[in-house]
Amino acid sequence: MNTSPPARIAQQLFKESGLASSHEPVETKVVDDLLARHYQLSGHLDRLATEKDDTFRLRTGTADHLVKVSPPDEAVSAVALQTAAMRHLESEAPHLPVQRVTQTTEGNDNVPIKAKDGGVRVLRVFDFVEGAVLARTNPDPHQLAQVGQMLGRVDLALRSFRHPADERRLVWDLRHFDQLRELIEYTPSAAHRRLAQEVFRLFHEAVVPRLGDLETQVIHGDYSPYNVLVDPRTDSFVTGVIDFGDSMRSALIFDPAVSLANLLGRTPSDPWREACSFVAGYERARPIRDTELPLLPVAALARLTLRALVTHWRAERVPERRDYLLEHARDDWVNVERAMAVALEEVVARLLSTRHGMP
Repeated sequence: MNTSPPARIAQQLFKESGLASSHEPVETKVVDDLLARHYQLSGHLDRLATEKDDTFRLRTGTADHLVKVSPPDEAVSAVALQTAAMRHLESEAPHLPVQRVTQTTEGNDNVPIKAKDGGVRVLRVFDFVEGAVLARTNPDPHQLAQVGQMLGRVDLALRSFRHPADERRLVWDLRHFDQLRELIEYTPSAAHRRLAQEVFRLFHEAVVPRLGDLETQVIHGDYSPYNVLVDPRTDSFVTGVIDFGDSMRSALIFDPAVSLANLLGRTPSDPWREACSFVAGYERARPIRDTELPLLPVAALARLTLRALVTHWRAERVPERRDYLLEHARDDWVNVERAMAVALEEVVARLLSTRHGMP
């Protein structure tokens, strides 16, 4: 197994994604003071486990808020992109249950914090969306279709959105997947390395030649089961869409691919069943081009493989977030293997047969 640092391309992608290194957590007292000074908010702060931000739940006694402080290596322009995307959705599609940004008393969307290393971190406050995360539920096919349809609605509303920073480079953007093959070397299991090599081969042959032709727009970027809040007692099922931290301009099919990656293999006897339900719902709101739909299963496999590779690499280098990272990716290799046991031609045929209907 390789123990040396990744090559320059991977290093730069990790840095621009805010994943290059660990950082000293922001002190709770600093957050308390800023909330009181700029938001006139006070209460009890509970620190929440996250991938890279410092995140808190603020309990005021009347209403709860989510407080985020960006990592020191994330560009201020990237944070501005995330906020602008949320503001766009609030304006263009106010009916969508997208988490709202809270303004400061001065009318700003954030508060800059001077970091000890001279950089700038950004504090933002959001409303706290109630509901269970999708990952903690057991949705039926109809509910999964509703989850897919919600992402389709978000993507439809984002189609007209533009921002100076929307061409940001992220390690999670599958446009760069083919350039990250070296991450295979950091995986200790020979069996996992073989799986990853096969996924890279499929992606290189099927998707890479088409990258320049794919429909592009700003996408959510991380519509995972941990960023979708649901309530089975409601007709719409989805009660909240949160965390636009990976928003970027990329291929449209890479947005549902994130969701599919999280659904693959969860039903061992039919590893693509939940993914097909999701896509059926997504296409009701935002149809995928006929020429692009066959690429979606490969993109989903690539995203799941990428998470497994990146998670292992980061868990060894950011020990304070190791438990959080490994919890979110503990079954990734098993699910890659299960999903790859089904011929891709069969998966594509199934996706085509369930368009605009229930699987």
